[in-house]
Amino acid sequence: MSTRSRALRVVSLLLASSMLLASAGFAWAVADDYRTRDIVPAGVSFNGVDLGGLPVDQARGVLEEAVASAYMGPVEVTIATQTATFDPEGTISVDIDAMLDSAFDPALSSTVAQRSYRRVSGESPSYEVAPLLDVDGGSVGAWVAELAAGVDTPSVDATMSIVDGAVVMRHSSAGLETDQEKAVALISEALLAGTRSVKMPVNEVAPQVTDASMGKVIVVDISKRTLDLYDGMTLEKGYRCAVGSGGFPTPKGTWKIVLKRYRPTWYNPAPTGWGATMPASIPPGSSNPLGTRALNLNASGIRIHGTNKDSSIGTAASHGCMRMHRWDIEDLYDRVEVGTPVLIVR
Repeated sequence: MSTRSRALRVVSLLLASSMLLASAGFAWAVADDYRTRDIVPAGVSFNGVDLGGLPVDQARGVLEEAVASAYMGPVEVTIATQTATFDPEGTISVDIDAMLDSAFDPALSSTVAQRSYRRVSGESPSYEVAPLLDVDGGSVGAWVAELAAGVDTPSVDATMSIVDGAVVMRHSSAGLETDQEKAVALISEALLAGTRSVKMPVNEVAPQVTDASMGKVIVVDISKRTLDLYDGMTLEKGYRCAVGSGGFPTPKGTWKIVLKRYRPTWYNPAPTGWGATMPASIPPGSSNPLGTRALNLNASGIRIHGTNKDSSIGTAASHGCMRMHRWDIEDLYDRVEVGTPVLIVR
């Protein structure tokens, strides 16, 4: 056998041996890869908990416990000056199967050789399993609505009114209103992020009518023969007046000024009754029963006015109207407008 023939034979044997070794190595790699197909690849973790190297069933238990620890705890909710605890049980759903499937993504995205090399070398890329959670917004919304019902309060407008025959002043106050839609979003976000505390948004609701914006109100006390002018809740000025007598009482109730009359003409309201001896009308002047100013109310025939009988002030002497001194009615006339409420009580 020639030297060349022997050399070719040696080369052929070496190549055959290499191929045999490579084939055996590949077969081992495939067998090893198959053997570890249900083992989470090294380097895989969830929320700081290492899942690498765990059989899939064991990894499921570890993953469920890690999810519960991170996301299933109670959330402290602050609303206004109160606190409440939200229990997420039954509100959060977790797709553990999909999370486990994703734990194998590093293996599925690599070749058999790459996976075998990583197992042999111990070198593995880090991979974090993402939480796959879903929050039932309806459950959160129902809980928020129940909590808000105990906190929300309507605003209170400033009012001055007659209650059971007495004038009652009610000061304005702001109300509270929970932004329930935003609260549901914040709690849902907190649950998905594993946050343990949330502050629910509560807005202040301003009253439409404040003490300062309520405007002026006239209060007449028939028994005391007084007429008081309020600006909001503050007494601006008090006056003496005459009120209705005998069969012509001043009408109690809530009225308002509907007309302001400067130097009014008096027209006889009862030409066949108590005014039978009086003229049909009296022009402005010293003999005019209405004086120099008159404020007509929406009570038929009733006015706040001046008088030509100054001595009657402080008595029950009119036919239902409220008489005032000339200087007082002129002062009041300049302070009020049409629409000013007039509360008359006894």
